[in-house]
Amino acid sequence: MSTISLPLTRDSIVAAHNLIKPHIHTTPVLTNTTLSNIASTPQSPEVLKGTQWEGQEPAKPKIRLFFKAENFQKIGAFKVRGAFHAVLRLIEERGIEDVRKKGVVTHSSGNHAQALALAARTFSIPAHIVMPSISTPSKISGTRAQGAILHFSGSTAAEREAVVADVIKETGATLIPPYDHPHIMLGQGTMALEFEQEVAALLAEKPELSVHSQDCARAEKGLDALIAPCGGGGMLSGNAIYFHNSTTRVFGAEPEFQGADDARRGVAAGERVTSVKTLTIADGLRTPLGPHTWNVIANRDYVAGLYAVTEQNIKDALRLVLERMKCFVEPSAVVGLATVLYNEDFRKMVEREAGEEGWDVGLIFSGGNTTIEALVKMFGDASEERKQREEGVVDANGRRVAENVAG
Repeated sequence: MSTISLPLTRDSIVAAHNLIKPHIHTTPVLTNTTLSNIASTPQSPEVLKGTQWEGQEPAKPKIRLFFKAENFQKIGAFKVRGAFHAVLRLIEERGIEDVRKKGVVTHSSGNHAQALALAARTFSIPAHIVMPSISTPSKISGTRAQGAILHFSGSTAAEREAVVADVIKETGATLIPPYDHPHIMLGQGTMALEFEQEVAALLAEKPELSVHSQDCARAEKGLDALIAPCGGGGMLSGNAIYFHNSTTRVFGAEPEFQGADDARRGVAAGERVTSVKTLTIADGLRTPLGPHTWNVIANRDYVAGLYAVTEQNIKDALRLVLERMKCFVEPSAVVGLATVLYNEDFRKMVEREAGEEGWDVGLIFSGGNTTIEALVKMFGDASEERKQREEGVVDANGRRVAENVAG
């Protein structure tokens, strides 16, 4: 990877955007009255049964939602931003002929794989992609379609990195990390720049969309909060860098299944979690933070808080997006929405901080790379789980109830 890194500042993100803009889509910002109304409606005590909030008074936040639709980005995910930025900076430093001679390599569950493959093909650079063998089939085929050379590995970061090391030894290819490098982080932060500009333009035309519609000066300040999904942390840290020292607070959202909430746990403990092995349905979020992303995300001046949601929360949020917004996204894309709708700690925080006025909250649909087959299986399983909850076999988090296990 490039040895010369830009500083992690808003100005660097502006420079990154100017560099990559010819190669990416400016994705739209969507709104949805139904989902904003659901977010502003207290959860029923029945829904909270079996959760850590059982018996508590449900939160009553007032929220308007704005969605940055990166599922409409090239290759169906935000990752092209960081990939193009990293490749272009590498070409600047070493020259195109040297980069073409040695090629580039990365490891990814799918979205960064496709993104780097596209960026490399754009500049006629060989791309070696290490993918976990359990990656979503559509992401594997999408990466292969870009002309990349595929190498398969186990699912943990250590297993991926071991195969990458072998490829580098054999070819001399330059590693383009999936998330843990300043140029990747700055590239991903370009979506925050667009998000800010698009929301400002949208509210100038339709001020009634803002929770602050009666206070034009307040509405003009833009989003009160932004929530980004967090896996390796490139997107979350990039957004946090852009909105640093602004009126927009940035939060991270993770799945909690099998310890996938490593960022939240690590920040709470004051030490980065370096290994994660989880089969959460949010497959793009199965990786731990790296040293670079950790330094930003663990700093409360950049990321105001981290929240985790259950697999059922993710399925329920995904169903709402598919059915109410008519928008095709992958499970990883909706963990932020799941946080807004179902995490009472987040909802109570909004109620406490925003008071009667409420918050305009930005959410990032990080990608849409899944398949009809995967969704059919997921919601078939969800229907069975819902039946089991109604029968008392499992609790609200999908865990078997002890008294029903025997016999």
